[in-house]
Amino acid sequence: MKKITVLLAVSFIMLGASAQIKTPVLWSFNAKKIDATTYELHMTASIDHGWHIYTIDHSADIGVATTIALKNNPLGAASGKIKVNGKPVSMKDPSTGEMVKFYEGKVDFVQVIKLKSPVKTTYSGEVEFMACDDKQCLPPTTKEFKIALQ
Repeated sequence: MKKITVLLAVSFIMLGASAQIKTPVLWSFNAKKIDATTYELHMTASIDHGWHIYTIDHSADIGVATTIALKNNPLGAASGKIKVNGKPVSMKDPSTGEMVKFYEGKVDFVQVIKLKSPVKTTYSGEVEFMACDDKQCLPPTTKEFKIALQ
């Protein structure tokens, strides 16, 4: 009876270990003040070795493009398009033969915000991305964020 109990306990531990959620991409969100009414919002992805996320202009049939959506804030507005600090990798996907572009390591998405006046406020939004390695892609993930502008 003791052996059966130990065997069951080990089996449940192994099942729990294999069911862990993979999180190969960690996000950080912050603001950099440029002047009294101008800020840069930085949405930075730190990607585990061997993993990648697709670019914001990704259009291939495989994978999901990284998208960043800011919620409207009546105190300011986004100025221009999102800039990307990070070099994309381009390669032919072996399963589809299509060219794909993605980021590895670290990538920083930067959106300039212009406030109507020098006030404290918060910008919120969400980033959607898909993390893949050479064997699998995880389901698309949405990460909400809030960035305080001081």
